[in-house]
Amino acid sequence: MSIPKAPLSKPNVGHKDYDFYKVVQDYLEKAAQVAEIEPYVRTILSQPKNEIIVNFPVRMENGEVRLFKGYRVQHNNLLGPFKGGMRYHPQVSLDDVKALAAMMTWKSALMRLPFGGGKGGIKFDPHGVSKTELQRITRRFTHALGENIGPEYDIPAPDVGTNGQTMAWMMDTYSNMVGSAQKQSVKGVVTGKPVSSGGTLGRSKATGQGLVFCILEWARERSFELEGSTMIVQGFGNVGSNTAVILSRLGVSTIAVGDHTGYLYNPEGFNAHKLQDHVEEHGSIAGYPGGKAITREEFFATRADIFAPCALENQIGVAEAKALDVKLIAEGANGPTSPEGESILLGRNVDILPDVLANSGGVTVSYYEWVQNKRSESWSEEEVDERLEVGMKRTYREVSDLVRQKKCSTRIAAYALALTRIAAVYKEREIFP
Repeated sequence: MSIPKAPLSKPNVGHKDYDFYKVVQDYLEKAAQVAEIEPYVRTILSQPKNEIIVNFPVRMENGEVRLFKGYRVQHNNLLGPFKGGMRYHPQVSLDDVKALAAMMTWKSALMRLPFGGGKGGIKFDPHGVSKTELQRITRRFTHALGENIGPEYDIPAPDVGTNGQTMAWMMDTYSNMVGSAQKQSVKGVVTGKPVSSGGTLGRSKATGQGLVFCILEWARERSFELEGSTMIVQGFGNVGSNTAVILSRLGVSTIAVGDHTGYLYNPEGFNAHKLQDHVEEHGSIAGYPGGKAITREEFFATRADIFAPCALENQIGVAEAKALDVKLIAEGANGPTSPEGESILLGRNVDILPDVLANSGGVTVSYYEWVQNKRSESWSEEEVDERLEVGMKRTYREVSDLVRQKKCSTRIAAYALALTRIAAVYKEREIFP
């Protein structure tokens, strides 16, 4: 098994006190004003419904018993079950998980999915334990969460540091916690599972595929020719690598890449397939022979048409925003651009496809997987891709229309559209006494 070595790029110098949750809340406030959302709806959405923290022991292979801290934040379930990834990372914190859970609420509403928003994780380094220990940690975490997750209540998925194998363990643990008669009906407790264990074709590349559909719409809108264009990618895990591979078929050349081990440059363009295989085998871009090592500063100053940040949040601060020489930033990661960085980029007429829209292909295909589990169906990859293309392009156009109407940024327009849909339901259903 290859656990994805998610890019762990260090936060920008000078942004040590970056408050991701406050950033997301500020976007919410701006969008609420643009969409003229009633104050009570803003109040409800300003905090998650539930914040679950579990501390659970795991016996390691050397006999030591370690205590792990796990989180599950359930932001909102007005539109449907809580939905969101599980992150294994040394920097997992309650506030970051709260921010990510809120973003899942906006993504689901924006994409018209019958889901709410949730997010979770464990604060540890998944690469510092063995496969057996990783399985024990995952199963104990699932058991500790107990009835706080479920196929009709809260549905986890992979995120940074987790993958299909992690989801298979979670599903198996959960299915052993319910009665024998329910075992087959609870496969939808998680999404992002291996296809053989009830997953869907097209899920592993879904976030990257959705990002590409957004880039295609941007190129069509701008009359920009993708064939022969160039791209730089930060983070070459699941999202970054699939984005590069899919775009390479459309003639886009990836000339610089980076992850937690460093940055590489190749003016002729990397072979995205080979680099993806290398990362799958070795866990990072380190040691890949097809490029010249460059600094982080040189990476951000590399001239290209498209930049796809697919690592962690808070990677594009003031210095990076000033250094970037690109036409488009397509956010494969959540929150990669700081508000200060975004302000500079927009002032320089650099287009930004915001995370809440651009990387929502993952949750959209997770919804398709959940539906297939509920119906005991199996869709072809072509059917999954077709549905995703229709959903991503429709939403892109809806957001673009709102940008023109309200004369606001694409990010605020995406938030405003999501908020409008949630507010409409609160208005219809009203508040339970």
